[in-house]
Parts: sequence; C-alpha cells; structure tokens
Amino acid sequence: MAVYDDIIFTVVREAEAALSDKLDADIIYLYSEMRMSVFAWFREVIEKLAARPEKKDAIAIFLTTPGGQAEAVEKFVEVIRHHYPLVYFVVPVAAMSAGTIFCMSGDKIYMDYSSSLGPIDPQVPDREGKLLVPALGHLDKLNEMIEKSRNNTITPAEFQWLMNQDLAMLRFYEQARDLSIALLEKWLVQYKFKDWTHHRTTSPGTAVTAEEKQVRANEIATLLSNNTHWHSHGRMIGMTTLKNVCRLEIDDFGNDKDLQAAVRRYNDTITEYIGRMDMRAFLYSSHVN
Repeated sequence: MAVYDDIIFTVVREAEAALSDKLDADIIYLYSEMRMSVFAWFREVIEKLAARPEKKDAIAIFLTTPGGQAEAVEKFVEVIRHHYPLVYFVVPVAAMSAGTIFCMSGDKIYMDYSSSLGPIDPQVPDREGKLLVPALGHLDKLNEMIEKSRNNTITPAEFQWLMNQDLAMLRFYEQARDLSIALLEKWLVQYKFKDWTHHRTTSPGTAVTAEEKQVRANEIATLLSNNTHWHSHGRMIGMTTLKNVCRLEIDDFGNDKDLQAAVRRYNDTITEYIGRMDMRAFLYSSHVN
C-alpha cells in the first residue's frame, strides 16, 4: 500500500508542478467543510508555504467543499490575504454554499463546463451544535408560515411549529445570511472587480465607478442568496449560468487543454486517495506535506 501511495503522490507532485508553471502560482488542495475546526491546520500550511524563499506572488487554491460557515471563510481569507497579494480559486468539480463565498474572495475563479458553484445559503449549527443546517431554508419556511398565518390558511400543526421557533436561533440565521451577503459584496468589489476599470458591453469604454462596482456586487450577492430562484440549497450552478445569468467573469480552464488535463490529473488522483482513505478533510501542498 505504501508503494501504491508513493506512486499516487508522484503523479500529484508532477501535476502540481505543471499547474504551478501554468498559473504562475503556489498550489494547495483543500477538501473540507468550511469550519473553524480546520482553521489552525489551514493557517499552518499557508504560513509554511509562504515562508519559502521561492514563494510566488500568487496562490491557487484547488477547492472542493460542500459548504460550511461564513465566519470560518472570513478567517481563511484573512490568513491568505496576509501572505499573498494574488489569490486564484480553481474549482475542479464543486465548491458549494460557503465555498462559493470563499471563491468570491479571489482575484480569479477558474472553472470548466463541468464545474459548479452553489447558492450562498450559509450553514449554521443546529440547536445541539452538532450538525450544520441551511439558514436560508429555515428562514424561507418561517416566512411561508407567517404568510399563511396572515392569510388565515395556516393549519394547527403549522401554527404549533411556528410558535415553537427559537427567536434567538432565528436571529442567528438572519445574521448568518446577512454576513454571507456582506462578505461576498465586499470581496467582489475589493478583489474580483479591481481590474474592472472600463465597461465592455454597456457604454463600452466608459470608466466604471466605485458605485457601479458596489451595485453589481449587490446584484450578484442578491441573486446567489435567492433560494426562490435556485429552488434548492444543493443546486449546482455551472459556469455558463454564472457567466450568463449572474454575469460573473470566470476563467475557463477548459480553453487550455494542457491546463485542463493537469487540473483533472491533480484533482482526480487526490480525490481517489481521499475516497480510499475515507477522509473528511484533506489539505495538501507538496512543499509542505
């Protein structure tokens, strides 16, 4: 088994080297829920990677995640931006919910036709603090019951459910929603839109104002947080939809077949290893591990 793992990570290191050359960036692979439980590990890897004499100005984070907590994402971003002026996110398969928020803190987002992001429905701890539950789904159901009560169509069972709601938890869900939107808007303006200086479609050539960037960021955040539009917390939003509906600029790594091959070789090899080892979280860089 040790020999087999050596072969696997020889392939991973070779793919990582090719990706580093293609993207001109340091490379890390992150497979995890976005939780504070992995923060110290994440910080340690970034610090070691950034302390190398051959450190590059950019870091490319290959991200696979089902989502998590916006508060954890904010801390991850603070660590990365302390060490790297340029941050790229590469999504080989899917970065959902809080993972989507994380990607919006990048200067570039790389996807291809088979990659997905997700609605920014933050996940928050349940009453027991053990499981993460989608905040917006809970708030949407609450609003549905309130509307039924207003229209006198609520059933006794639904009314009982409504009366049993914990107001403190509901406020916590609202704060998680508001934080997710605020972070996404802030990071889009600060990083993703920093080179958006002139309009390309509406009034081509005219300068883009700070107010226009803020308005555009708000439009994207509002749409991505609209459960009514996406219908599902787990909805996978492909690159074409992100470009055409959300009007978000995405770098298509599928346009470079050598880059696409390296991304898939790197991701698929690590994914096979994670599955075989039954890991819940995995963070890798050949310069640190």
